[in-house]
Amino acid sequence: MMRQNDCSSREKLMREINEVSFAVNDIHLFLDTHPCDEKALAYYEGVVERRKKLMNEYARTYGPLTINDAVLSDGDTWKWMEQPFPWEKEGA
Repeated sequence: MMRQNDCSSREKLMREINEVSFAVNDIHLFLDTHPCDEKALAYYEGVVERRKKLMNEYARTYGPLTINDAVLSDGDTWKWMEQPFPWEKEGA
């Protein structure tokens, strides 16, 4: 059973992943039309690295969100199957 603090930490981390993922997608679209913008490229590299770190942290702590992160969950690559699906969560 998850403690309240653990749940809020997990939710906070997931919120950060969602925010950074949005930034990655957004800057990626910008770069489609401005491929030579050096500031945009540097920003893109930064947010991609931040997302990678957050995804790694989530995988190590709670289990992988994607198949790419499965190897980071202590060798238990099917741990994600033990988590409830989004529609199985309370209030979803």
